[in-house]
Amino acid sequence: MYDMDLLDHTDTVNEQLARYGVKFGIYKNNTFKEQLFPFDAIPRIIEKDKFEYLERGLRQRVRALNLFLKDIYHDKKIIRDKVVPEEFIYASSGYLAQCEGIMPSKGVYSHISGIDLVQGKDEEWYILEDNLRVPSGASYPMIARSFCRRSSPKTFQEYKIADNRDYAALLRKTMDDVNVGGLIVLLTPGRYNAAYFEHSYLAEKTGVQLVNGQELIVENDHLYFIGGDGKKERVGAVYRRISDEYLDPMSFCPESVIGIPHIFDVYRKGNVALMNAPGNGVADDKGIYYFVPKMIRYYLDEEPVLKNAPTYLPFYEEDMKYVLENFDKLVLKDVAEAGGYGVVFGSSMTKEQKADFIELLKREPRRFIAQEVIDFLDIDIMEGNEIVPRKADLRAFVLSGEDTVVWKSGLTRFSRNPDSFIVNSSQGGGFKDTWVLSR
Repeated sequence: MYDMDLLDHTDTVNEQLARYGVKFGIYKNNTFKEQLFPFDAIPRIIEKDKFEYLERGLRQRVRALNLFLKDIYHDKKIIRDKVVPEEFIYASSGYLAQCEGIMPSKGVYSHISGIDLVQGKDEEWYILEDNLRVPSGASYPMIARSFCRRSSPKTFQEYKIADNRDYAALLRKTMDDVNVGGLIVLLTPGRYNAAYFEHSYLAEKTGVQLVNGQELIVENDHLYFIGGDGKKERVGAVYRRISDEYLDPMSFCPESVIGIPHIFDVYRKGNVALMNAPGNGVADDKGIYYFVPKMIRYYLDEEPVLKNAPTYLPFYEEDMKYVLENFDKLVLKDVAEAGGYGVVFGSSMTKEQKADFIELLKREPRRFIAQEVIDFLDIDIMEGNEIVPRKADLRAFVLSGEDTVVWKSGLTRFSRNPDSFIVNSSQGGGFKDTWVLSR
């Protein structure tokens, strides 16, 4: 059953999204291009008890990942106990030696975690990847829900749906929890960033100052915001939407013109909270993903609630053997890529492409993981006046401050290509609201 009143307003909602500039940007062939993120009004519906199961598993996973990050940059017990091979840590592009020995405010590393899941046709949920650096996407279901409420108020009177308007409050509480004293700011690389709409929207909704790197300075081991009137105000927490390598030209990439010189020194001294913490990339490396179930057992002494997709590491001899014998049945992923890039299906390669890829795989086994292709549960979307099935995933948002909380909503992305499993916006996908039933 579909709420026809809401479906009748699909075009109206998309027009409002366009009017408000709800877009994402991509760089292609050295050109920046903005495009709308198409919205589909048929919601993904998750029943209350099923979401509680997801919630339990997501909280467990993020707690373990935070403990892993704390351990890796301090005691390294998980390496000494041979749960994770040492070379998987130090060979990761996300590992930052500069973060060794630094303890972030309240010991929290991943304040905003975006966990990507798919539901198989067996109705089991499988985690595809963990995003612990600068995960984006919460703003899209937030604003889409508000327009849907406005367009079809009776829909939200008739259905018992958990209210997703609390994301800003949950995010602000997380910011307040780790604030070391002072102004809270959201640091954006600027107008030409792919997620700039989200930066400005979340800053507005949380009531924090949206800033760029030129508006922040370091003096006497503290960080300050310089307002338009020249007034200087101390900053206690930065929700940064800038990648690690561009954050501080004195500590990371010296060519960065969007970072703040010496901000990392302020962070190291405990005089500012950075959300998410630098160095988190070691935990969302796709090679490290393989070990997360082991981390849960190791740090929490619990069995994982949620499953990984069946994954193989060519780094291990027996896994390499399996990958080579079953190449056509697997999807191969470059551990350093994101956004749907670096993903190839063995079945779609020509004989020559396969030979070249296998040669690369043998030469750089740490660079790739291989996964069984999960047969996603198709969900319905509107295509013109027709309802058709398409592949979709779910990005769940988990917020960690004094508590670990799962937002009762999420970003459902779908492929508009009937033959594609890749749902990323950068690959032409659309999005829809995620309704968590409240009873």
